[in-house]
Order: sequence, then structure tokens, then C-alpha cells
Amino acid sequence: MSMPMYRWELLDWETIERQVFKLQKRIYQASQRGDVKAVHSLQKLLMNSWSAKCLAVRRVTQDNQGKKTAGVDGVKSLRPQQRMALVGYLKLIPKARPVRRVWIPKPGTQEKRGLGIPVMYDRALQALVKLTLEPEWEAKFEPNSYGFRPGRSCHDAVEAIFHCISQKEKYVLDADIAKCVRRDSHHGIPEMIGRD
Repeated sequence: MSMPMYRWELLDWETIERQVFKLQKRIYQASQRGDVKAVHSLQKLLMNSWSAKCLAVRRVTQDNQGKKTAGVDGVKSLRPQQRMALVGYLKLIPKARPVRRVWIPKPGTQEKRGLGIPVMYDRALQALVKLTLEPEWEAKFEPNSYGFRPGRSCHDAVEAIFHCISQKEKYVLDADIAKCVRRDSHHGIPEMIGRD
């Protein structure tokens, strides 16, 4: 399959974003209808879409705060020609490359936590998969969930809590489940959500 010869600097990002958004919207609507077959075929279409690959590469190499952070391959940034080449061979592979492990201090304690930095290719692939999976799950999430969702922040959650408890007295429970996620087996997660 040959890719069209474009120059990175001349790409029409408005059109590319519009094309990706239209496909994401179709995935969202199919997910709301419960049409699993349509969701999967549209996701496959988006994963192989040239526009989605361009957008994923741009988000990782230009828009992201960590764009100058190198993985184990030592690549810190890509020139425009290298970005176009990355778009050309971006494809879902079964195994990711090793990550570079950096230990960063936890705020307010002497503890350090490990941070894995993937190579540029894997970061772009993760961004592409995120573009593909996000619309399906956005259609399924509860309207009052706020964690790690596009267009939502802590401020939105605080505002929702305020509106809920300002009418009458309520109980508020605080639980720290951060370490619980790390201790549980990750092998069962794909079975729970019914996907690879």
C-alpha cells in the first residue's frame, strides 16, 4: 500500500481533524445503539485511516508536553520528514518495545515512583488506539463520571458534588484506591470489558 506523498508542513489539519471527528462520531453513535459489529468495523477503519495516523503522530511529536522525552531508543524529537515516515509505517503490532524507566519523587514524601517512557513509535500507536477506543467508551460511561475523560476536569467533579450536596445533608466517603489497582491482576481486565 503506497501512501500519498505529502509534506508535513503543508497538511490541512482542519480537514484531517474533521475527518477523524466524523469517524469518531459514527463510532459513538453505533456504541450508543449497541451495534457492536458496526463499532468494530468503524474502529478498524479509523485505525487504518491516514488522517487518524497523522493526528496521532502530531499529538505525540508536537502537541504533547513530553515530546522531547526520549525512550530507550534515544529519539527525542522527529523532523517533519521523519513524522511522515512514522505515519507511513504506523500499524498495530502485538508487542510493544521496552520502556525507559525513570524514578521520580512523589510530592510530600521521600518515596519515588517509577515512570515508564515508551519509544516514539509506541507513543504514536497509543495515541492512535486512544482515538479509536475513546468514542466507544464515552457512549457507555455514566454522565456523572469525571476521571480521565476528554473535556472534563476536577473542577467539573467539584461543581457536580456541590450541586448535589447543597440541597440537603449527605454523607461523603473518601477512599484511596490507587494502590489497589496496582495490586490487582491486569489479566482479567480484557475479559471484564469483553475486548482484546
